[in-house]
Amino acid sequence: MSKPQHTVPNGLKFVFGGMAGMMGTMVVHPLDLIKNRLQLAGPSKEYKSGYHAFRSIVANEGALALYDGISAGLLRQATYTTARLGIFTYITEQLTAQSGGTPPGFATKAAVGMFAGICGSFVGNPADVALIRMTADGKLPKNERRNYKNVFNALARIIREEGVPTLWKGAIPTMVRAMVTNGAQLGTYSQAKQMLHAQLQLADGILLHFMASMVSGLVTATASLPVDIVKTRIQNAKGGVTGGPVAVLMNIVRAEGVSALWTGFLPYYLKLGPHTVLTFVFLEQLNRLYLRSSSD
Repeated sequence: MSKPQHTVPNGLKFVFGGMAGMMGTMVVHPLDLIKNRLQLAGPSKEYKSGYHAFRSIVANEGALALYDGISAGLLRQATYTTARLGIFTYITEQLTAQSGGTPPGFATKAAVGMFAGICGSFVGNPADVALIRMTADGKLPKNERRNYKNVFNALARIIREEGVPTLWKGAIPTMVRAMVTNGAQLGTYSQAKQMLHAQLQLADGILLHFMASMVSGLVTATASLPVDIVKTRIQNAKGGVTGGPVAVLMNIVRAEGVSALWTGFLPYYLKLGPHTVLTFVFLEQLNRLYLRSSSD
C-alpha cells in the first residue's frame, strides 16, 4: 500500500504564513524605516536619497535606530501576513483541487490575492499605524516625539489618547494598497515562478524563488507606491486629515510634483523583493519541514 498523502492543515497555513513574514521582516525592517522617512520628508527634501537617509539616521540616531518600530513590524506580519498568505494559499489550493489539479490562471490568482490583501490589511491596520509612527519618531524634534516603548504601548496609548477608531486611521488607502500589492505580488510571483520554471527549466529552489520575487517586487512597487505614500502620510498625522485619501494625493502632487508619488522607490523595491523572497522561502521551508516530520 502507498503511504497516505500528507498535507499542511489549514490552520497551520495561516501560522506558517505569519511566521515566514516575521522572519523576513527581521532582515528588511531597516529598508522599511528608510522608506517611511523618505515619504514623510515632504517638500523639505530632508534626505537626498535612500543612502543619504541611511547615513543620516546612523550618524544622528545610532545604528540601532534602523530597527525602531521592529515590534510593530513583527506584529503587523503576525496579523496582516498571517491572514493574507493563509487566505491566498487556502483558496488557491481549493480551486486547484476543484479543477482536478490544474492551478488557477493569472487573473484568478490576482483576484484571490486582492481579496486576501484586503482582509489582511484590515486586520493588520492597527499594527501598521503603530509601525508608521514608531519608524517616524526619530526624525521629529524631541518635544514632538511620541516615544512609544513598544507596539503594545503604542496601541494602548493610541486608544487612550486618540480613541479606538484611530487604530484604523488610513484603513481605506491601506486596503487599496493591499489590494494592489497583493494582486500584483501574489499573482505575479506565482505566475513568474510558473513561467520561469517552464521557460528556463529552473528547479524549484531558492534561485527560482528569488528571480520570481524580484519580478514580482518590481511590478508591485511601481503599482502600489503612490497609494503607500498616501497611507503613510495619513497614518502619521497627529491631527485629523481632512478631505480623505484623494485630497492627500492631490496635495502631494500640487506641493511636490507627480514624481513625489514614487518617493522612496528604491528602498521600497529593495524591501519588497527580498522580503517576498525571504517570506516565500521561509514559508516553503516551514511547509517542507512539517510534511517531512508528519511522514516519518
